[in-house]
Amino acid sequence: MHLASVRLIAADIQAMVSFYELVTARKAEWLAPVFAEITTPGATLAIGSAETVALWQTGSGEPGKNRTAYLEFKVEDVEAEFERLKDRVDLVTGLKLMPWGNRTFQFRDPEGNAVSLYTPVTEAAMARFASR
Repeated sequence: MHLASVRLIAADIQAMVSFYELVTARKAEWLAPVFAEITTPGATLAIGSAETVALWQTGSGEPGKNRTAYLEFKVEDVEAEFERLKDRVDLVTGLKLMPWGNRTFQFRDPEGNAVSLYTPVTEAAMARFASR
C-alpha cells in the first residue's frame, strides 16, 4: 500500500491553495475548478472545495472542523523556514525541540488545520529519516 495523498476540504479553495503554495514553495496543479493538488517528494496534498464533499456523500466532510490531524512537512532548514514564514502564518508555537528529536514550529492554515514544519536534529532522528 502507498499513501497517495492527504485531502483537505476548504470553504475557500483559492485561499487554501495560495496558502499551501506559499508554505511548500510549489505551484498547485488545478485538476478542476474545485480541486487542486500540490505534489511534494514525499506525498501529494490535495485540496478540494466544500462542493466536492457531495461527490462522496453529502455531509461526510466539513471545512474547518479538523482538530485531530496535523500536516507535517520535513524541511532541510527549519530555522530558515521559520524566518520565512513567521510573519505570514498564524503561529501556534515557535521553534522548539520535540522529545523524538525534531526541531519544529507549528501554525494554522486558513481553515484552522494544524501544520508543522520540522527538521530532524538529533542523531536518532536523523538516523530514522536516513532510510526514507
